[in-house]
Amino acid sequence: MPSFDIVCEIDVQEVTNAVDQAAREIGQRFDFRGGKSSIAFEKEKKIIKILADDELKLRAIHAILEQKFAKRGIDLMSIVYGKEEAASGGVIRQTASLKDGLERDEAKKLTVAIKELKMKVQASVQGQQVRVEGKKIDDLQGVQAALKEQQFGFALQFVNQRS
Repeated sequence: MPSFDIVCEIDVQEVTNAVDQAAREIGQRFDFRGGKSSIAFEKEKKIIKILADDELKLRAIHAILEQKFAKRGIDLMSIVYGKEEAASGGVIRQTASLKDGLERDEAKKLTVAIKELKMKVQASVQGQQVRVEGKKIDDLQGVQAALKEQQFGFALQFVNQRS
């Protein structure tokens, strides 16, 4: 029976490259010269650490990071910005975690959305992914198209397409 899986994954190597490019640009830009602004990525924890001189530079770092993510094909909904904190030396510190894997309630939201389409497919939650099965590949492609149009607030990838 044809099937595919819906997952929420990120390519850690692409994230590393995007953060490295952003750090390089921050180091070269004139408006960041002489400041303490920086960005770093912790692979193990999947956390991006941002340090900025002020609110304006923090927003500029966000824009640079999001631009690099978009160029590398990483979905921007996978970035979850944390709370801004005042750090010593008058700088602002912020962490951004990367969303990896579907949570239980998100998977349920997807299965409900698939059932509301009233297509001849079955959706089941399997750990951190949702498996969609149907008799016709056209039905599965219709489900993919419908899910791409909807906004769920998290990134979706369709993998393991089997016919």
